[in-house]
Amino acid sequence: MGVHTNYILLAIIALAVIPIFLWVYLLISEWIASHTNRRAASILRPWFWILPAISLLVVFLVYPVINTIILSFMDSRSENFVGLKNYIYIFTDPNMLIVLRNNLLWLVFFTAACLVLGLVIAVLSDRVRYESVAKAAIFLPMAISFVAAGVIWRFMYEYRPAGSTQIGTVNAILTTLLPNFEPRAWLFDRSTNNAALIVVGIWMWTGFAMVILSAGLKGISVDVLEAARIDGAGEVAIFFKIILPLMMPTITVVATTLIINVLKVFDIVYVMTNGNLGTEVIANRMYKEMFNYRNYGRASAIATLLLFAIIPVMIMNIKRFNAEEGNE
Repeated sequence: MGVHTNYILLAIIALAVIPIFLWVYLLISEWIASHTNRRAASILRPWFWILPAISLLVVFLVYPVINTIILSFMDSRSENFVGLKNYIYIFTDPNMLIVLRNNLLWLVFFTAACLVLGLVIAVLSDRVRYESVAKAAIFLPMAISFVAAGVIWRFMYEYRPAGSTQIGTVNAILTTLLPNFEPRAWLFDRSTNNAALIVVGIWMWTGFAMVILSAGLKGISVDVLEAARIDGAGEVAIFFKIILPLMMPTITVVATTLIINVLKVFDIVYVMTNGNLGTEVIANRMYKEMFNYRNYGRASAIATLLLFAIIPVMIMNIKRFNAEEGNE
């Protein structure tokens, strides 16, 4: 109780002191800038204003990243240097290899399915009368938190033995449509549980892909498409030879966003299976190493691996964005 009280007092003090400190800092900064010549003031004033933001980035982003990388070379108690031992564990331990395999499955199937479904829905919804209603219905799962989605789909995958009333939506539908179908424990069967989890992710993120791709689709000139139709091109040829190439920049942005998010997937797995029965992913394993096993070295190594897996994707995204800005 005393520890929690101390934390609350520290939080209250911080909330009171930090605004006062920033106010005093800005007053002093403006006083210094106003007592220098105009040229020096024009150089100093922007730096005075941006310095608090830079300081916050260093304290809450740069320092934790550097500290995590350092801890990844330490033992479980962060006391002794162990070199690459934690990284060797990641790539040699049988359980960690399953974790990496699962993330690869998520990366391939989740990304591909979201892109394909998002693109197909974007193209089809562009041709229906109630386009906005159709898009809203597809995008709706994005408004649900990942935890809530996990709870919803746990009920949908619920299993009861054959002959019992199926309370899970998936088994209830399949046993009704297919009389000979045997109900399955989707989340407990190792042959289906990873696929069942990936389906939840696809259900949530397809709407995001659809909205962005739809915006890219509407950016294609109608005159170009009409000219192709006049020249005798069919709808399939127009899609693959005109629409798809013109939408590649948008598709790349959506793909990189999906990749970044799927590498960090945690909530769905944690809520639905907690990584049991061969469903563990990198973020889930990192959580367990940190908070369950108290092995800070391994947890930091996994976090570092995740960081360096995401960085190249982000760099590629930034380069493409800069290239597009340069072309405009």
